[in-house]
Amino acid sequence: MRDEAQQVVFSIGHSNQSIEKFLSLLESHKIDVLVDVRSHPYSKYAPHFQQKSLSRKLEESGFRYLFLGNELGGKPEAGDFYDANGHVLYRELARSSLFLEGIQRLERGLESYRIAIMCAEENPSRCHRRLLITPVLEGRGINVIHIRGDGRLEPESEILRQEAQLTLFRNSEQIPSRSSRSILKGERRGRGA
Repeated sequence: MRDEAQQVVFSIGHSNQSIEKFLSLLESHKIDVLVDVRSHPYSKYAPHFQQKSLSRKLEESGFRYLFLGNELGGKPEAGDFYDANGHVLYRELARSSLFLEGIQRLERGLESYRIAIMCAEENPSRCHRRLLITPVLEGRGINVIHIRGDGRLEPESEILRQEAQLTLFRNSEQIPSRSSRSILKGERRGRGA
């Protein structure tokens, strides 16, 4: 069982990196399990990040792969998690039983593994990994550290500190009420969030 002080989940976006570069990032940060939190594990621009290709390459390289996009994805199937303009209602989604089951699976996994959650967006500030999942994890005492494309680590606490310098109105405990981008019904199956 891992020490309580090591309650950390890493966050990474694949962007358009080569698979070799991506695997080297996971290796350099000693990740054991990559948890795919894309609702639709598909990439039009980087086919090596499609679920089947990615999971095979990870396993060949000694990593474990787990898909939790149904539980923790940023584009849920249920229409009641969208407003009239197609924005995902993050606060509502974060209270759903399916989402909370996904969070509990991450917590159980932390007892044995070093975990990174993955989506497509490299910049965590624009991704549901940070806007939806991170506040819930941090609220449960789990630190989130973002692995950037250049390999540097960016703790969530540092991002919050920088944001606090820019605005006095940010509440680190608060989940945004909705996604920043509209995901209209016809677009839901397209991209990897």
